[in-house]
Amino acid sequence: MTGRVTFVGAGPGAADLITVRGVRAMESADIVVWAASLVAPEMLDHARVGAEIVDSAALTLESTVEIYRRAAAEELHVVRLHSGDPALWGAMQEQLEHCAGLGLAVEVVPGVSAYAALAATVGRELTVPEVAQSVILTRLEGGKTPMPAGETIAGFAAHGATMAVFLSAARARQLADELLAGGYVPQTPVVVGYRVTWPDELVLHCTVATLAATVREHKLWKHTLFLVGPALAATGTRSHLYHPGHFHGFRRADPAARVALRGGGHAG
Repeated sequence: MTGRVTFVGAGPGAADLITVRGVRAMESADIVVWAASLVAPEMLDHARVGAEIVDSAALTLESTVEIYRRAAAEELHVVRLHSGDPALWGAMQEQLEHCAGLGLAVEVVPGVSAYAALAATVGRELTVPEVAQSVILTRLEGGKTPMPAGETIAGFAAHGATMAVFLSAARARQLADELLAGGYVPQTPVVVGYRVTWPDELVLHCTVATLAATVREHKLWKHTLFLVGPALAATGTRSHLYHPGHFHGFRRADPAARVALRGGGHAG
């Protein structure tokens, strides 16, 4: 036995969206450090009786590391329960470095990100053939953490791909202006998700042109995510994957359909 830390993604909100692996980590933890303002309290039902529960809201990195230091000294298992997926805006990397320095065994359990939950809620695929084959995860520059040079909303918008924009509702007018400056037309569809999968979830449909007014009308300023791009309204396209003219290791192509597919036409 050695001290260990498991970083667990709790998912976007709903208590049943945590993974089975995440639940098993919770059940074996001696200490659970959780983001109480961002994670459903029902998640703590997975913690074993007698586990120490610590709210991360009052912690700094230094005080969090002290918990990890105790885990190393006493051979304890700590679960650090993050909202969403810990790989996205979870301040996880700095914690991983400290865990390595302490000689702790580390595991990361991914979680369902809010952007995936929002796409599922509205029943949309974000990578639609012939429309968008890329998804850009980003946030508006000018927040608490500086954006690296070259990473701007306008710059990303120039690609015309699907964008998932986090942590930006408080400056919705600036966001809309930069989306337009980057090349999205005013009618580009936007899905606005507030506390997606929580009991008070709010999902709104608007356009880049009406984004700021929609956010203002509903008084949204945090816990809000935007999906932007033409894929959110596209219809009538077809993937090659299940086309009869496409072949792979488990299926042969229909010859006539193959000719039509390669020629850009349609088999009769």
